[in-house]
Amino acid sequence: MPDDEPRSRTLRPAETAHALTRTAPPEGPEAPQSGRDTGANPWLLRLVTLGLLLAALNLRPAITSLGALLEEVQDGLHMSGTVAGVLTSVPPLCFAVFGVMAPRLARRFGPGAVVCAGMTAITAGLVLRPLVGGTAGFLATTALALMGIAVSNVLMPVIVKHWFPDRVGPMTGLYSMALALGTSLAAAATVPMTRVLGGSWEAGLGVWAVLAAAAVLPWIPLARYRPGAPGQSAVRPRQAPAPRITRSPTAWGLACFFGLQATAAYITMGWLPQIFRDAGVPAGTAGVLLAVTMAMGVPLAFVIPRVAARMRNQGPIVVVLGVCGLTGYAGLHLAPLGGAWAWALLLGISNCAFPLALTMIGMRSRSGAGVVRLSAFAQSTGYLISIPGPLLVGVLHQHSGGWGLPIALMAGLMVPQMLAGILAGRDRTIEDEY
Repeated sequence: MPDDEPRSRTLRPAETAHALTRTAPPEGPEAPQSGRDTGANPWLLRLVTLGLLLAALNLRPAITSLGALLEEVQDGLHMSGTVAGVLTSVPPLCFAVFGVMAPRLARRFGPGAVVCAGMTAITAGLVLRPLVGGTAGFLATTALALMGIAVSNVLMPVIVKHWFPDRVGPMTGLYSMALALGTSLAAAATVPMTRVLGGSWEAGLGVWAVLAAAAVLPWIPLARYRPGAPGQSAVRPRQAPAPRITRSPTAWGLACFFGLQATAAYITMGWLPQIFRDAGVPAGTAGVLLAVTMAMGVPLAFVIPRVAARMRNQGPIVVVLGVCGLTGYAGLHLAPLGGAWAWALLLGISNCAFPLALTMIGMRSRSGAGVVRLSAFAQSTGYLISIPGPLLVGVLHQHSGGWGLPIALMAGLMVPQMLAGILAGRDRTIEDEY
């Protein structure tokens, strides 16, 4: 297909499962040059690959390293449970606010330059966060790092389409594995590294700035590559009237499902190690348990989308994941110490609702343009929905003095997540509902 030909073909159900990474987004940075079309030489493509992997490794350690040392940070900064809840709500808030800025910034400066700036912001935030010496400064520097994560997170698929138009699937899988590895590594290694560095939580959090700084380096030469620059081809956007997506029950079901699964994920990353530690699990083991929970996303991120794409209705998968979550929460309440490894595994399976949500977004529209609009609506609305959850967990823990009510909240949210997922998983498209 020529680069300037509109992409209006209706996608078959088997194809739409991966439409988020296969269809051309509508404008700006979503239509950049490809490595093949620009005649990029092999060393440049290898540099892009290295940049992608290093960037993906840095998209979660700022969050999961804090979860592993949350108790020490609270004590060191004299932080209340409510403020700690605010801290665990900052990631989805930043993703909702700053992620929206990424397309506009990429149109203005180019995706490579924005990702380079994002890695720099992560590095600066991680360096400054342990040094500010106060709760307000800690929150501000955490937000700085999360701003870099937000814009980079949004632009990772764009970079893949830029340079690897014929290998979108493998390259997406590669950086997804790197993302999961970075998430798990920070959760498991932060406490042991803190001990090696003298027991200072400041050092344990700040050490991750080294990995972030390494990620800046490959993006410095890549920052000059921009879509539409002389000698670079660009796919012209397909112009089409925007559908009234807010009138689609399926779109709202997907948004609620995405938001509630994100709520569970950020509560897990922010509070699960502390739940285990309060039950008597050693700090290092609690970090490893969080790492196990996060690591479940590596294999299942490949399996679940493939299975879901072969099913006309994804409701049964939603139910299975929800039941795993409910069982894990019940275990956390009844026997948090005795069955800690089992509950970590079950919650890890439940948290794999994220790749399922992305798969359903791709299957719930007939066209590429519809998939992009649905993705933007479901993810932006979903991240807004996810903001209060971690905060409520902190408030309930502080005022109840235990984890019974917070765990009940987590389990209670799993029920509407299952209902929303069943609604979103029905065999229909948003175009059927206009």
